[in-house]
Amino acid sequence: MKRVVCFGEIMLRLNPKGYLRFVQAEEFEASYAGGEANVSVSLAGYGMDACYVTKVPNNEIGQCAVNALRRYGVDTSRIIRGGERLGIYFVEKGASQRASKVIYDRAGSSIAQVVPGEFDWNGIFRGADWFHFTGITPALGEGPAAVCLEACKAAKAANVKVSCDLNYRGKLWTREQAGRVMAALMEYVDVCIANEEDAADVFGIHAAGSDVAKGKLDRDGYASVARQIAGRFGCRRVAVTLRESVSASDNNWSGMLFDGGNAYFAPAYSMHIVDRVGGGDSFGGALIYALLNEYESQKAIDFAVAASCLKHSIEHDYNLVTAGEVESLAAGNKTGRVQR
Repeated sequence: MKRVVCFGEIMLRLNPKGYLRFVQAEEFEASYAGGEANVSVSLAGYGMDACYVTKVPNNEIGQCAVNALRRYGVDTSRIIRGGERLGIYFVEKGASQRASKVIYDRAGSSIAQVVPGEFDWNGIFRGADWFHFTGITPALGEGPAAVCLEACKAAKAANVKVSCDLNYRGKLWTREQAGRVMAALMEYVDVCIANEEDAADVFGIHAAGSDVAKGKLDRDGYASVARQIAGRFGCRRVAVTLRESVSASDNNWSGMLFDGGNAYFAPAYSMHIVDRVGGGDSFGGALIYALLNEYESQKAIDFAVAASCLKHSIEHDYNLVTAGEVESLAAGNKTGRVQR
């Protein structure tokens, strides 16, 4: 069984029920998630050995976050305890022409206080095949950025493949900070994952002929972006999610995988969205699964896009689908008919 290690922050998610606005809410639904945590749950659901590494407070709320991962089969044995609090984020789900909204309350969280030397990376990577992190983790501060670099170096020394989802978050750091820190980390990355805006925000690489605000995407432009990222940093593969926003409720969803020679595009899905948070993470988890199972490039991107399409139909962040369900959609079963 292939073993994947994911490192990042897990947080408490609070959202009003249904599509209520924050100011209407008298109660909030609670769940636990985070970029890399979402990937680990996807991989465990596909039957892989998924290990999640983080730091949570040594209290009942920290344990709730650990339990949320254990529930779905994620290995939590490498999680360390300490610090004072678990980060929180609030989600207001958008509908029609009203956009979704996220508010963070994560300053001073346990993972934001980590420093090099706290994690036994040599032990963590023993027997591992893959390491995944996102650009969210180094954005949390100098300590997490240094630990990410420490982990990448240890992964390479252990001959472990490394993937990174750029995941630029303007509320956490500036474009200049992101470009400087991520450029140093990208030296160790084999597979880079991005969305329509990340490459521009982090590295100033733009897709010609595309306008994200107007929902206009140009395939050749994104193939060029992937080639530039691969050329600049030496990544073996670059994957890009392609979202055409008709409204907050309806999107067209596709993706591209550049394998160093050619760019492969998955068929686009027309989605009616239940919850879009975690959509990019579900893409990343499925892509890692496909590449570890040595899928050919076209099949790999088809699987990743189908998986993330299904995620948009599921409440909260985790993509709770099986590999068989993804394979069925990728094979063309799009009707959504009742299964009896």
